[in-house]
Amino acid sequence: MGALRDALVAVLAAFAVMAAVAAAGLACADAVDLPGGAFPRVVAAVVVMAAGGSVEVTGGAGVLGGAEASLSLLPLSVSLAGALTAGWLFLRPLHNRAVARPRELMGRAVPLVVIWLLVLMGATLLAHQTFAISTGDNPLGQIGELLDSAPKVGFEGALGPTLLFGLLWILGLLLVSLLVSRRAPLPARLVRFHTALRPAAFATVVLLLAYVVLGIVVGLVVAATQGHAARTLAVLLLGLPNLVWPALTLGFGGAWEGKVEGPFGLPMPQLLDQALRGPDLSTIDVASLAERDARAWWLVVVAAVLLLGTGVLTAVRSPAHVRPWQHALHLGVALALGTLTVCLLAGVQARFGLSLLGIGDVDGLGGTVEFAAVLGRTVGLALLWGAVAGFLGALLARPLHRGGRVEEPAGSGVPAEDR
Repeated sequence: MGALRDALVAVLAAFAVMAAVAAAGLACADAVDLPGGAFPRVVAAVVVMAAGGSVEVTGGAGVLGGAEASLSLLPLSVSLAGALTAGWLFLRPLHNRAVARPRELMGRAVPLVVIWLLVLMGATLLAHQTFAISTGDNPLGQIGELLDSAPKVGFEGALGPTLLFGLLWILGLLLVSLLVSRRAPLPARLVRFHTALRPAAFATVVLLLAYVVLGIVVGLVVAATQGHAARTLAVLLLGLPNLVWPALTLGFGGAWEGKVEGPFGLPMPQLLDQALRGPDLSTIDVASLAERDARAWWLVVVAAVLLLGTGVLTAVRSPAHVRPWQHALHLGVALALGTLTVCLLAGVQARFGLSLLGIGDVDGLGGTVEFAAVLGRTVGLALLWGAVAGFLGALLARPLHRGGRVEEPAGSGVPAEDR
């Protein structure tokens, strides 16, 4: 019963935190006044997307009109809040032991996963709403009103995809939680991989969180000094990692591509929005951004400093007998996998178009937003610079090892002479 109680607390706490963050962000974005009492349903939709679920955008304009709508977006601020809460509560009862039986880990993971999916199912059933769109004085809009073809757009949770991707989301979270925690136990057969996996995985997660903290500081300064405070806070609460994690990849030489058309756009810095405006895909890297604003080169400086710190942290948390080339390999692989995850999660694709009587999109009501990583270049450079940071960090960390020895957790199964 203890495992079931702990799982229930972890899931309910995680969903409560996600709902609170989503509600605060949407309130800052003035979504409280949505018609039809839609605010709770919009909050549910954001939580569903944040937990790995799928929300389909629907649109229509009667029998004489048509609407096309799609949205693929993960509100990573909400996801991160839920992940940190669920991960910490999952690990809390397991601390201070180096070894655990697989049956014990499964006994704690399975109830959590089942309850997670049940709560996610409830949020998905709540996430549905339809809104009427005002076409103003547009001639096509007036025709639509006369013919009872007023355009509508809405959203609805997709139960099947939500349960599938939600399952992958929570399983991935539990796996990462076990990988990055120094005190959580592992099955005896996996303890020997502690040295290779955990220090580099932990340091990579710390790097990503450092970028989030840095983004929060910058965002609060912008909100206090540049105006539009509510809009800035909405971005911080809903999609901050969607901005700062791509900034990390741009800093070490990665690239993204995309385009922005129509009145809609991304909650992104004006510099990036301007670079993506146009009908064709534009490739964005730090050099192309620096052509518009030389301050973009600071992305390189920040990435270099924090990557070097990541290498030092990896070495400090590793046994002293691990060689620099091994640190390079471990951190290179960890950063490449972390970057691949960021690239897959931070992309955005949105499309909305409305037509009446087969006549093109209604002006002002159609738009396209695309933003995706150039995977080969970005992940390849992450592997390279992770290896460089791991090697240099190992050299810089040598004086930090007390007497050249780093203790392993008690009972870890690592021979004393290798600790």
